[in-house]
Amino acid sequence: MLIHTDSKTEHYIHLEELHNAHNYHPLPVVLERGEGVLVWDIEGRQYYDCLSAYSAVNQGHCHPRIIKALTEQAQKLTLTSRAFHNNLLGAYAEFITNYFGYDKVLPMNTGVEGGETAIKLCRKWAYEVKGIEPDKAKILFAKDNFWGRTLAAVSSSTDPKSYTHFGPFMPGFEIIDYNSITALENALKDPNVAGFMVEPIQGEAGVVVPDEGYLKKVSELCKKHNVLFIADEVQTGIARTGKMLACDHEGVRPDILILGKALSGGVLPVSAVLCDNFIMDVIKPGEHGSTFGGNPLACAVAMEALKVVKDENLPENAEKMGQIFRQRLSAIQSKHVSTVRGKGLLNAIVIEPYGDGKTAYNICLKMMEKGLLAKQTHDHIIRFAPPLTINEEQVHACCDIIEQTILEETAA
Repeated sequence: MLIHTDSKTEHYIHLEELHNAHNYHPLPVVLERGEGVLVWDIEGRQYYDCLSAYSAVNQGHCHPRIIKALTEQAQKLTLTSRAFHNNLLGAYAEFITNYFGYDKVLPMNTGVEGGETAIKLCRKWAYEVKGIEPDKAKILFAKDNFWGRTLAAVSSSTDPKSYTHFGPFMPGFEIIDYNSITALENALKDPNVAGFMVEPIQGEAGVVVPDEGYLKKVSELCKKHNVLFIADEVQTGIARTGKMLACDHEGVRPDILILGKALSGGVLPVSAVLCDNFIMDVIKPGEHGSTFGGNPLACAVAMEALKVVKDENLPENAEKMGQIFRQRLSAIQSKHVSTVRGKGLLNAIVIEPYGDGKTAYNICLKMMEKGLLAKQTHDHIIRFAPPLTINEEQVHACCDIIEQTILEETAA
């Protein structure tokens, strides 16, 4: 591992590796401050953040309006649990359901909790509304999906790193090919299928964008077979792809919508599952919940975070800046860049093998040295997802670093 020789950087990395679980392999940089699209490390070096905490910081680091909402509410009331009512949950529920056009919301904390909630809702609906026999319901997932690392999430994974030595796995999950209508049609012949949970764009898989019309056909087939279309928009939602939701690119409305990450602007864990009454009303008191879900601090922050997205026209900016970003990346004259893909400001480049066993991680290290932070996925893909507040000058500055690094690193 490359580590800066500065003593403070070494100290903090050593401290973390000594006392913290080794469940991540971060770049050797120690961050302590962020503002907008920029972050600074413990030594005072400045970087462009092109990961946005995996799209949790769409509104930019420490957005002043979101921080103001956080600090003001934190001085009043932070948590009551759902044992009592609080004065913000109803207002938040009304706000977010109107914002996205659904009857009800079930508030949770993390994105993976949102996925778990959607699955529970789907199964309960399958038995009580659709009429599937008890314990026979099946939920479909797409190959190469990623929605977290709980046992349910890894039970639906096709990545050996996620599921190896974590079995036995959750029953009732079936995997079909992503971006294949034929595979979905065949799977839906089974009357016990209750839902299809899918990312509109597969993020962790390497920003894999399906064919145009795929989501629309998915929606039509699910309706035809009385199966719930569950959209995992934890990473793709809230303006990241140039629309408020990635599903909006095809004008489709999922039966169950899962949101997280940027729902709080990245200042605390907030997630939400939205659907209409005919689904949500199957859940009764005591059947699902969370101590922190719907807490007043989260409600205040989430409302302000969503207001910022519209007030600052972040979907439109993501669309415009994303086009420039992809144009610049596509113009890189290197045989080692085989693919550039994405929507809005969720983009990726595929790096062909180069040097003596070098991977995309090596390029990420070199970009870090030049003042840009991004992270590889699956060894040969680099994902670029800067805050949606980025401007054109900053996009070109980022692309200059990316281009220079790739050309220098792969020249030998």
